[in-house]
Amino acid sequence: MSLLNAALAGKKVYSVSELNRETKNLLSSHYSFIQVEGEISNLSQPASGHIYFSLKDKKAQIRCAMFKSQLRRLNFIPKNGCQVIVSAQVSLYETRGDYQLIADKIQLAGEGDLQLAFEVLKSKLSNEGLFDQNKKQDPPSLPNHIGVITSPTGAAIHDILSVLKRRFPAIPVIIYPTSVQGDSAKSEIVHAIEKANQQAQVDVILLARGGGSLEDLWSFNEECVARAIAKSEIPIVTGIGHEVDFTIADLAADRRAPTPSAAAETAVPSQQAWLSNFQAIEFKLQQIIQRQLSQYWQSLHWLNKRLMQQHPQQQYQRHAQLLDHLEVRLLRAIQTKIKHDKGLIANQKNVLQQHNPVNRIIRYQEQLHYLGNRLNIAVRNKIKNLKSKQHSLTQTLNAISPLATLERGYSITSPAGSSSIISSSDQVSIGDKVKTRFAHGHIISQITKISDE
Repeated sequence: MSLLNAALAGKKVYSVSELNRETKNLLSSHYSFIQVEGEISNLSQPASGHIYFSLKDKKAQIRCAMFKSQLRRLNFIPKNGCQVIVSAQVSLYETRGDYQLIADKIQLAGEGDLQLAFEVLKSKLSNEGLFDQNKKQDPPSLPNHIGVITSPTGAAIHDILSVLKRRFPAIPVIIYPTSVQGDSAKSEIVHAIEKANQQAQVDVILLARGGGSLEDLWSFNEECVARAIAKSEIPIVTGIGHEVDFTIADLAADRRAPTPSAAAETAVPSQQAWLSNFQAIEFKLQQIIQRQLSQYWQSLHWLNKRLMQQHPQQQYQRHAQLLDHLEVRLLRAIQTKIKHDKGLIANQKNVLQQHNPVNRIIRYQEQLHYLGNRLNIAVRNKIKNLKSKQHSLTQTLNAISPLATLERGYSITSPAGSSSIISSSDQVSIGDKVKTRFAHGHIISQITKISDE
């Protein structure tokens, strides 16, 4: 027996699958979580949504896989040629025996330093109270003007304007164009915020840009930008990058939205919902006004009824009726008196005829004539006094009559088609037609202006 056979004698014989499985377990346990830097190549993404690529440097390469669930957490789109740092577990694809990395996280090379700078600045500004929620301002529920600070050529401005036009196209938009990436971006953003505050033309500011890597978004992690946002007297809503992106500007802003489109959604209400609220309020207002009008009409009817009871015409009619009654009584009294006197005369005549005293007859005739004259004078005076009293009462009634008031140049105004009296400008509206009555005739006019004076 050869030395090799002697050495292998009694040793376990592995199948290929067993060897690959144990190798995979050994690699996974020994390299449970490592970071590897290299360049992406041979990138592919099948219908499953997972991605497969090679990570290489100048001397070697290694196969990599990243599953769909982890891929969604990336803040950039991996492409061939990108220099990245992959956080992964070393594994083995048992079917082919390929050694590979199962990626959990991918970041662009150099982002580690940026992430550290982000955390340091975040801690500093947080300790200063720059992110204090009590200092945040609530954006107006319905702004008069909206300011947008972003690149005039990026996709963000088109998304924002599209959302604003859809939700509430009547609100004017003022755009403050700036760079959102590069060395000059931070100063341009600060200048735009200060300019918007100085002009004071907008009620809310949208600070936005599309997605990108941490380095692409770094202008929004600058200290000067954060301090300008916190200093702004106008509420600022940020919509920077994608939902997974988070910047210092988001922490300093009064409100953070996950995307530019979401920031526009936050800034304005739905016009349809707003109009629906107006319609509901209008309906309630109409009901209240209708109830008030009903109550006012009932009160007006009651007052009008009382007024008619105390109207001078009613009093005139009562006095006229009383006067007619007194006239009837007076005529009856006169007739009774005449009848009575005639009876006396007849009696006296009978006595005279019985005694036939001529002188007494003549004297009595003269006396009778005298008394008759006195009676006629008394009757005429009584009638004259009654007529004078009637005339005085008539003049008094005329003095307090609305007709006499009209004769003095006054007029009575009522709604066209109604007999109710208008006594206050609150009873009419612009465009109403009214009827104005004068001593002689009337006119129909239309309200064009109302004054409380």
